[in-house]
Amino acid sequence: MIAVTGATGHLGRLVVESLLERGTPADQVVAAVRTPAKAADLAARGVLVREADYSRPETLAAAFEGVDTLLLVSSSEVGQRVPQHIAVIDAAKAAGVGRVVYTSAPQADTSTLVLAPDHKATEEYLAQSGLATTILRNNWYTENYLQPVQQAKDSGEILASVGDGKVASAPRSDFAEAAAVVLVDDSHAGKVYELSGDVAWTHDELAAAAGEVLGREVSYHRVSPEEHAAVLAGFGLDEGTVGFVVALDGNIRDGELATVTSDLSTLLGRPTTGLVEALRAAL
Repeated sequence: MIAVTGATGHLGRLVVESLLERGTPADQVVAAVRTPAKAADLAARGVLVREADYSRPETLAAAFEGVDTLLLVSSSEVGQRVPQHIAVIDAAKAAGVGRVVYTSAPQADTSTLVLAPDHKATEEYLAQSGLATTILRNNWYTENYLQPVQQAKDSGEILASVGDGKVASAPRSDFAEAAAVVLVDDSHAGKVYELSGDVAWTHDELAAAAGEVLGREVSYHRVSPEEHAAVLAGFGLDEGTVGFVVALDGNIRDGELATVTSDLSTLLGRPTTGLVEALRAAL
């Protein structure tokens, strides 16, 4: 039996869909979700829907009962990730789960990426848990750029402070399919995969791709971190959010998301989905 946490989220739902498409019987798939009502469509297809709230550890043990392999989709709650992940890992161990697959960040153990410390701490806790594990270090989702691309439809530009930094992104569907591949095959136990798109692109290339998809000219407007912060503050974003976004752009500028590996395409058995195709499918 395979359980997927966050199964009504963007990535988790795609993993469940991929498992079903690959022939995993619905009654062998557990959609572990915070709000079961949001998974009614999955339940109607025979998927086992169980409440599993990262912030309510008492819900987790029952959710993982009888589960052989668990996908822990990392929490989106910055500042709460590590205790939430620890609660899931402890519950998985108590429930007798055989293997935990975790969606981490690129080079989480060495990266200066602003998001990396929570993932590094989770990986370390998993290593100490005694559980069999598979670590999926996912690069950026191409969908992370949907908002600036959509805004470029009117403005004709994409503003960022990434300089010439590159991003080796792929769409969520590629990462989800790779997770499904790993979940159904225990030979992936003990492995750490650095998952990226086959091509790392610059923001000039992002602007060109956006222009192709939108059918209009789009340019990349380069700004300094200070100028970027001022623009974001002018949009009404709070200081913490401004600092976070600017720090992420700094990470990209420093090359933290530029590493291309063949791990994702190897797991998929095909090339990863290109930037233009991914944007077109998502818009």
